[in-house]
Amino acid sequence: MKTAISISNTLYEKAEKTARNMGIPRSRLYGIALEEYISKHNGEMITQKLNEVYSKIDQDEFDKDLEIGLESLRNLTKNDTW
Repeated sequence: MKTAISISNTLYEKAEKTARNMGIPRSRLYGIALEEYISKHNGEMITQKLNEVYSKIDQDEFDKDLEIGLESLRNLTKNDTW
């Protein structure tokens, strides 16, 4: 797919130099850069969504459930000899 973009002269020159140093076409460099940018920001969006979900968890209720689970595990393994 062809597309046209506008970038500063400075960024263009840096891209030219980088593509030359990497031995790849400039369009491939732009593709790689865009893929990395999208991947990074998708990861940030996932983190943000997880933070939203976790912020809705009642920590006191979670702590109670965790303690009950640990106590059950202690009771189940108190006579184990490992």
